[in-house]
Amino acid sequence: MGERIFNFSAGPAVLPEPVLRQAQQDLWNLDGSGIGILEHSHRGKAFTKVIEEAESDCRALASIPAKYRVLFLQGGASLQFAMVPMNLLGKHANADYVITGSWAKKAADEAKMYGNVHIAGSSKPTNFDRIPPASDLHFSARPAYVHFTSNTTIFGTQWRSEPAVPVGAPLICDASSDIFSRPIDVSKYGLIYAGAQKNLGPSGVVLVIIRDDLLKSVREDIPTMMRYSIHAENNSLYNTPNTFGIYIMGQSFKWMLQQGGLAAVAEHNAAKAGVIYDFLDQSAFFKGTAQADSRSLMNICFRGPSEELETKFITEAKAAGLDGLKGHRSVGGMRASVYNAMPIEGCTRLVEFMKDFERANR
Repeated sequence: MGERIFNFSAGPAVLPEPVLRQAQQDLWNLDGSGIGILEHSHRGKAFTKVIEEAESDCRALASIPAKYRVLFLQGGASLQFAMVPMNLLGKHANADYVITGSWAKKAADEAKMYGNVHIAGSSKPTNFDRIPPASDLHFSARPAYVHFTSNTTIFGTQWRSEPAVPVGAPLICDASSDIFSRPIDVSKYGLIYAGAQKNLGPSGVVLVIIRDDLLKSVREDIPTMMRYSIHAENNSLYNTPNTFGIYIMGQSFKWMLQQGGLAAVAEHNAAKAGVIYDFLDQSAFFKGTAQADSRSLMNICFRGPSEELETKFITEAKAAGLDGLKGHRSVGGMRASVYNAMPIEGCTRLVEFMKDFERANR
């Protein structure tokens, strides 16, 4: 085993090796400045170049229209659970939420403190093992916005496409665990937010893509730091931002562009997830937990014959250089998170280990 092992953690998660290698260099000396990225002023020319390139590459990667602002904020997706309704939900207005797991529920619960929440659909009756079909979604008449979570890390489900929402209702997405894992039509959304620690960078920084017209409707009776309009007016520099997090995000955007863009990234993600799902479909020992038409290409959740064997599997897998396979504490089992930076060799090695473990423990 070399210095690095395969990291299947759900987040903070694996980062591209070229990004880490570049960060090693730039921690010591950024772009020949004689000062490392952690030490540069957020108002200086060196960091100005970093954040401007990050935004430019982000726009190029996702073909983000000019009428959208790209923001690099703090607090992760969990703060966005509150910022979205604080900014966009009036006290007597309705916001529609689709509940596909724990994080979607937390987002809806936060929104209830600022206005009325209508649950437009939920997969809770089947223990969140699927994405609700369109026939099960029932929206309110004139929602201020419709919110959904595109991928669920805990239950391993993923929307194949955006839900069709009432005309005029802004679609808002928590895309934390599958952001830029596939092509995305940003023009279908009013706002997209994503914690960085899955596909983009380290924890503590969040990417927000917001349409200009929503900035004009932001409430002013909320704290200054909570207003999207303030961050947009100040180009994400109203206060000292997470400079290193933004730097890593920028390097990750460059890496994805070098891979061929989001279409190429999506092809790679489908291939490597397929390696694991193909094995699960024929295994009599391991069983996937998500319905086939709702399976996530980012988080593959599965169970073994018993909790005792699951514990043994997780322990032995780690010893074999396959770490982070323990399922979320709320559901148990196992979970292989195979975000953008996970090489297909990691998935192949995992399946080889699963085959060996099945033979040894039948």
